[in-house]
Amino acid sequence: MSDDVAPGHVRVRLDLSYDGSAFSGWAKQAGGRRTVQGEIEDALRTVTRSRETYELTVAGRTDAGVHARGQVAHVDLPREVWAEHHDKLLKRLAGRLPKDVRVWALREAPQGFDARFSAVWRRYAYRVTDNPGGVDPLLRGHVLWHDWPLDVDAMNEAARALLGEHDFAAYCKKREGATTIRTLQELSLEKGADGIITATVRADAFCHNMVRSLIGALLFVGDGHRPPDWPGKVLAAGVRDSAVHVVRPHGLTLEEVGYPADELLAARSREARNKRSLPLAPGAGCC
Repeated sequence: MSDDVAPGHVRVRLDLSYDGSAFSGWAKQAGGRRTVQGEIEDALRTVTRSRETYELTVAGRTDAGVHARGQVAHVDLPREVWAEHHDKLLKRLAGRLPKDVRVWALREAPQGFDARFSAVWRRYAYRVTDNPGGVDPLLRGHVLWHDWPLDVDAMNEAARALLGEHDFAAYCKKREGATTIRTLQELSLEKGADGIITATVRADAFCHNMVRSLIGALLFVGDGHRPPDWPGKVLAAGVRDSAVHVVRPHGLTLEEVGYPADELLAARSREARNKRSLPLAPGAGCC
């Protein structure tokens, strides 16, 4: 694959957010299901009065019910379309898009930019409360209620064993031909004055269901059903454990996507396309 933009086109970066409650995830699907990608592409086609649908590439595909505050995408537009519409495109999209998705910024992307492959990290937050009374009704679409008291210190102890580069097969839904090796850069939890526990999860990339599985494991530690060393043992075993539950999606929000300096974008994109493997242990064979 190449980062080259087709002749006569301009690559445009979009910064956006959405409430995922009523969406069947980011990616377009057959059968007319409502998706974030579908809504934005339809709106772009309408406001630019184009017959063609301009396809978006996104930093991280979110599942049904997952929210985003700092999502990033790109789209390649014909240069004449960008020249005609760019100064009014943001406001026109605001008038055309449904209220549960917003585009906050549109700008010509620097050379080598790819919303997906140029990213160096994605940061998610998962929010949960153990308040015995439940969740504030105004936050019910964004916070999970866990009906057991949670020990945040024990959860943070368990989280430390998961940091670094590992094969996260035990915490991912396997996809054919895709690696489950990831570098987990941050996993920490903090309880606010409002009683909401926010888990911050940052990695170079995530495999399918990884964040929600990690949180599921940590909740089992927090409520005393498993010891703090259990999530690390699950990781080392490398296989799915039936006790690791994929928690509900509504507590999860994509908060931010990080990119390198402009001059490093193309190199990062090429690097990210290489399928990773873990280093062999000393004396280990290849097969």
